[in-house]
Amino acid sequence: MPAHVDWGRREYPASLEAMRRLRAERRRGMIGDTLILVEHPPVVTVGVEGDDGAAITSGLPVIRVERGGKSTYHGPGQLVGYPIVDLDARGRDVRRFVHQLEEMLVSSVAEFGIVAGHVSGRRGVWVEGERKIASIGIAVEQWVTFHGFALNVDVDLAPFSMFHPCGFDGRIMTSIAEETGRPVSIEEAKGPVLRAWAATFGVGGMRAQSAAVPSAGAPAV
Repeated sequence: MPAHVDWGRREYPASLEAMRRLRAERRRGMIGDTLILVEHPPVVTVGVEGDDGAAITSGLPVIRVERGGKSTYHGPGQLVGYPIVDLDARGRDVRRFVHQLEEMLVSSVAEFGIVAGHVSGRRGVWVEGERKIASIGIAVEQWVTFHGFALNVDVDLAPFSMFHPCGFDGRIMTSIAEETGRPVSIEEAKGPVLRAWAATFGVGGMRAQSAAVPSAGAPAV
């Protein structure tokens, strides 16, 4: 299985700093392609296409970042993944990478019996073309990706209605728990995501590693 790190629950600003450091280390060849898994306390992040004005009215902390897309919410019960992947070795095809991320999440939720897919002209992963179960917003610097995806596992969906996530009415958001009609833990969702990560982005040379809070920001080999 390709490398991953598990940061558990961690504040967004600290995660952002460590993620950026990992991107730089990947560019220098210090680490291989790596997926960061993390759960954040409540926060709204605003991408390069977003307007933070509406998000600020939510009353939640708002942080503007360099990823693509507009505003989205992160909170407990949502599994966030930051793939640090060198696209230089994968044909420098950003669109293909985003499509692969979506397919990875489609495969992940399928393990819960949820049929999801793409909607033309809309990023993310959708159930029945109407309900959004996962959001995607990446950044690429020197052909290395960072930022990534947010999979709604058993997250409180109410905060999404406080602004316009990804420019949509917040009522379109759904979760694995909502679709299955039962509680689903973050730990239960990690297995399907990691299996899909390995199948989609499998590389040799590094083994999986878990750490609650990596001191140096990079997985051990």
